[in-house]
Amino acid sequence: MHEVVVYSKPGCYLCDDVKERLRRLEATRLFRWREVNILDDPETFERYKLDIPVVTIDGEPAFRHYFSERAFLERLQAPIPDQPA
Repeated sequence: MHEVVVYSKPGCYLCDDVKERLRRLEATRLFRWREVNILDDPETFERYKLDIPVVTIDGEPAFRHYFSERAFLERLQAPIPDQPA
């Protein structure tokens, strides 16, 4: 199963849009996702403060600012790292 992480913060309408799309997509795809609030950690905040939302797939950066459902679903077709294809 692919691991998706959304780096966001409260009040970010772009982040809310990405999270809503992921909620809808997770019902039909083999991935799980979680949110990381960048305000909870100073290092994470410094890294992403001007770039949210940031979405990673299996630890690799996938989207920054903009989220494409089509591109996301295409990336999910790739083999999961450290697992046989």
